[in-house]
Amino acid sequence: MEKQKNLQKSNWDVDILAFGAHADDVEIGMGATIAKYAKAGKKVVICDLTKSELSSNGTVDNRKKEAFAAGNVLGIAERVTLDLPDRGLYMQESSIKKIVEIIRLYKPKIVFAPFLLDRHPDHGNCAKLVDEAVFSAGIKNFQVESTTAHKIQNSYYYMINGFQKPDFLIDTSSFMDKKIEALNCYKSQFVKSSESVDTPLVNGYIDSIQAREKLFGQEAGVAFAEGFMKKKPLLLNNDLLGEKE
Repeated sequence: MEKQKNLQKSNWDVDILAFGAHADDVEIGMGATIAKYAKAGKKVVICDLTKSELSSNGTVDNRKKEAFAAGNVLGIAERVTLDLPDRGLYMQESSIKKIVEIIRLYKPKIVFAPFLLDRHPDHGNCAKLVDEAVFSAGIKNFQVESTTAHKIQNSYYYMINGFQKPDFLIDTSSFMDKKIEALNCYKSQFVKSSESVDTPLVNGYIDSIQAREKLFGQEAGVAFAEGFMKKKPLLLNNDLLGEKE
C-alpha cells in the first residue's frame, strides 16, 4: 500500500472515502464534488485499487505522480494506492480484506465507488468489491489483522464513462475549474502525443465530461453538477426548502 505523504496522521475518521479502480477514475466521476467538500473543511481520502500497470499510456511511476498532483489540486487529505491487479479485480476474499482494512483504518462517514454499469469491467468490479468490503467492514467478527469493525453512514456511486440518469445531483458550479485542473494533471491519459496509443481518453474526453456535467447542471438550474446513484433513499431533515439545521 502506497500513500500520498501529506498527512500528519494516518489513522483518523474521515468524512469521505472515494474508491476508484485506477488513478483518475475518482477525478472523472466526482472531482468537483471532492474539491467542494475539501474546501468546506471536510476530510477526503482517495483510494486507487490498482497501480494501473496495464494502462495503454503512461507508466506506473508517471501515473502515481499525476495522481498525487491531481489530489493536491482537489485538496484531499490523503491518497492511498493498493496493489490489486489491474484487470484482475475479481471477487476474491484477499481483495475484499484489503479494502476492508482501508475502510476500518480511515473510518469514513460516506463511501463512493464507480457505478456498476460502465464500459470498463474494472469499474463495475471495483464497485462490487467495495460493496462487499463495506458490508464486511461492519461485521465485528470479520477478521482483518489489527482492525476493528466500522459501519459507514451511506455509500454512493459516481459515473466514469457513459451517461446515466442520476438519482441526485451536487451543484459543482464553483468547482468545475478545479476538476478540469485535476484532470489536466493526467497528461499521459488525456493529452495526445506522438507516443500515445489511440484511446477514447486522448480524443476530447475531458470536453465530454465537462459537457455531461453542464447538462446535469441545466437539469437543476445551475451551471454545472455531478450526478450520483444511491443504494437506498436519501433522508432529508430540514433541508427540503433550504432551511439550516
